[in-house]
Amino acid sequence: MKARLGAVLFGIGFFAVVLAAGVAFYVAPSAARLPYDLRSCPPGVTEDCLKPSVAEAKNARFLFTEGGETPIVKIETGTLQSTTEINTLMDTTDLELESGTIDDNTVIWRANGTVKWVEQGKDINKYQARLALDRKTAGAVEWPGQELEDVAKPATPAKVSFTGQLYKFPFGTEQTTYQYFDRDLKKALPIEYKGTEDIQGLETYKFEQVIPTTPLAFSEDRIKSLLSAFATPDATSGQVTYANTRTIWVEPVSGTFVKVQEQQSKKLVPNVGQPTDLLDAVFAYTDETVANSVESAGANKSQVLLISRYLPIGAAVLGALLLIAGLWMVTTGRRAAPAKHAAGGKHEEITEPVTQVGADSESSKSTS
Repeated sequence: MKARLGAVLFGIGFFAVVLAAGVAFYVAPSAARLPYDLRSCPPGVTEDCLKPSVAEAKNARFLFTEGGETPIVKIETGTLQSTTEINTLMDTTDLELESGTIDDNTVIWRANGTVKWVEQGKDINKYQARLALDRKTAGAVEWPGQELEDVAKPATPAKVSFTGQLYKFPFGTEQTTYQYFDRDLKKALPIEYKGTEDIQGLETYKFEQVIPTTPLAFSEDRIKSLLSAFATPDATSGQVTYANTRTIWVEPVSGTFVKVQEQQSKKLVPNVGQPTDLLDAVFAYTDETVANSVESAGANKSQVLLISRYLPIGAAVLGALLLIAGLWMVTTGRRAAPAKHAAGGKHEEITEPVTQVGADSESSKSTS
């Protein structure tokens, strides 16, 4: 019985070890990948969807323009709210997979961004981007359909070459320097690891990207329009410069953004006269967005760790213990059985027949 039970335990242990290997090598890699069905939460829905990221800049100075019979072009002060929404273009991804343009390690996203003047409820800027991302690293990959449309500009969606990280860091983010894409410069620049910080009980890696003052590629017509509005009459040329200090706090297991802050500056610099601030603002995630990000990142972290670490390690340890216990029970059980049979044989050899004792008694009586 003991040997049979040991054999059963040994079989269960072997199965557990095989299960651990299967989870580690086949299931875990799929858990640490961007899904194909990621979508933003519609109004009133909060489960199984990605909530918009909202950043605010209080006491910001910014350029406000409005068309109409009497166009408005002036510098305002107020609160700006930047909202970013992400959706997976599932139909586009499927079509591109079927055509072979991308492989199953790639997913196509659409990002919508809006900057609103809170006090007046008016849009300052809008953009839409279509891009392909590596499902493991979350970095942009080459794809012919990449587009970046800046609604504030009178232009059709422009082709762009997205590179580096944009809306997420890799699963298993490391303490190193990454390349992060800047939408204004339309290129990726280094973003450096600066240390570890705790945000609402969640460990995060802090990254910082410093973009020094850099001229932007504005058209000649746009420069002339800005000069006519803000520069002195003798200014004949100029440029718009841009600077930004971008800080991102990342949950390293899932690569999720927990908090983002950007200190942005744009200036009109004429060849004659003083510069004009077109944007001077510090955008930072709202408390609600940080809380949502902590919750989402914590859930993603737990899921990834469960499948990639705790489940395979637990199954492997349990399997090893069962293998050892089963092997011990089989071995000791087989040794005990022969010993028991041997002891039974000796007992039978020393037992004398009862009839012999009776015969001796009868003989004694006759002699008497």
